[in-house]
Amino acid sequence: MAKRDYYEVLGVSKTASADEIKKSYRKIAMEFHPDRNPGNKEAEEKFKEAAEAYDVLSSPDKRANYDRFGHAASGGAGGYGGGYGPQGGMRMEDIFQNFGDIFGNDMFGGMFGGGGGGGRRQGSRGANLRIKLKMDYGEIANGATKKIKVKKHVTCQQCSGSGAKDKGSVQTCGTCSGSGQVRRVTNTFLGQMQTVTTCPTCNGEGSTITAKCGGCKGEGRVYGEETLSLDIPAGVQDGMQLSMHAKGNAGERGGPPGDLLLVVEEEKHEHLTRRDLDVVYQLHISFPEAVLGMQAEVPTIDGKAKIKIPAGTQSGKIFRLKGKGFPAFQSYEKGDELIEVNVWSPQNLSNEEKEILEKLKNSPNFKPGPNARAEKEERGFFDKIKDAFAG
Repeated sequence: MAKRDYYEVLGVSKTASADEIKKSYRKIAMEFHPDRNPGNKEAEEKFKEAAEAYDVLSSPDKRANYDRFGHAASGGAGGYGGGYGPQGGMRMEDIFQNFGDIFGNDMFGGMFGGGGGGGRRQGSRGANLRIKLKMDYGEIANGATKKIKVKKHVTCQQCSGSGAKDKGSVQTCGTCSGSGQVRRVTNTFLGQMQTVTTCPTCNGEGSTITAKCGGCKGEGRVYGEETLSLDIPAGVQDGMQLSMHAKGNAGERGGPPGDLLLVVEEEKHEHLTRRDLDVVYQLHISFPEAVLGMQAEVPTIDGKAKIKIPAGTQSGKIFRLKGKGFPAFQSYEKGDELIEVNVWSPQNLSNEEKEILEKLKNSPNFKPGPNARAEKEERGFFDKIKDAFAG
């Protein structure tokens, strides 16, 4: 089943402001909240779908990539995904932790009795990490496995991420008795209303630390380095952002890690130029070669290929190598290699060469047709491509 457009999911236009997106998400999430729809799987899926859409559209960077590439912007293959859909494996508690504050803690707890939004939680989530990933034409065309070293916050090995000097240094919070929540009952004209808020003493963790770990100073993480193996799918484009779930900075005191955001940076090729899915090569040949014809060897993404240049080929002629371009991302479509012929005219001639050309220039075979020059001036590169595809 194809994914729905995120703007459609939230019921907003593509020009919607951040406030409009937030307001719409809040309305949908309240409607399909699990506490309002116990045991309703369809409501739960709509709740998750809305959270996924909001995660992308509420972030300027993610939204810009989505507007450009659609769902392909978040990867979706080879271990990549937005982190919320079926491929991302988003858990309900992740949604509450990342977006629960959009409802307001008091109101959320009061209406739904705490639901999934409160409760004991881990430390704060780690920040996302964005890096540039350089890829050459061959890697983009065929996909690649790349190993990279990433400098980031990693879990402290000395305390295993707890932030405490030892097990005896972790005590149950006296304010919330380990629940991570503080419940209050307020008398209103409608009767008593119970609200649930995050415990201010332990920040919802349910425990406090009496002696901090010497290695991480109580954070549960240190700055280090990790080597990652990345499976990059074929067909990515320059500027496309892929997301590797939970491979960003480690969270504080056991909090969930952030995501690793990979921004594709396309390296220029020595001979080829990319035009969408096609690649273009400028083939320079001499005047005699154009007149007599020849066999030329041209570079391709994966190596080299030989093509026949017929006798009488005009400068600007486009030849096509079918299927020698880039594959479309997550599609069977594939581009071609387009070879544009450029006839080179010599600038310094010997006297002997000049005499030969003087004899030839008045020959009927060396005179251009009556409309040849006008036609050449009027026709552009893409007109020539049409001829190549028709030929």
